[in-house]
Amino acid sequence: MSSAALEGFSPPIAQWFEACFDGPTPAQAGAWPVIRAGRSTLLVAPTGSGKTLAAFLATLDRLLFVPRETPGVRTLYISPLKALGVDVERNLRAPLQGIRAIAEQTGVETQPITVGVRSG
Repeated sequence: MSSAALEGFSPPIAQWFEACFDGPTPAQAGAWPVIRAGRSTLLVAPTGSGKTLAAFLATLDRLLFVPRETPGVRTLYISPLKALGVDVERNLRAPLQGIRAIAEQTGVETQPITVGVRSG
């Protein structure tokens, strides 16, 4: 079942999300159009409302499917150290792996992405 909130995402992103979740949270549905429009966004919602995935999914769509014009950092995510490992694994690496698998299965080319973590 396709959600209107997923419109505008590339097909592999929407397919991955629909395979993993019943639907977007209100925070995600409200944030995605604003983030995808490139506007500065402050997303305030309770813990567990999907805020981090909302930001990462919109960013992954751009990073995976829009070719780069110049090399360099395109996204910087800052997280409290206590949450960093969980945020990166659950909301970045796992979705990235799943989305890339769907893109490969459907013949959609993806851009290379490097994930780095720095603390201290």
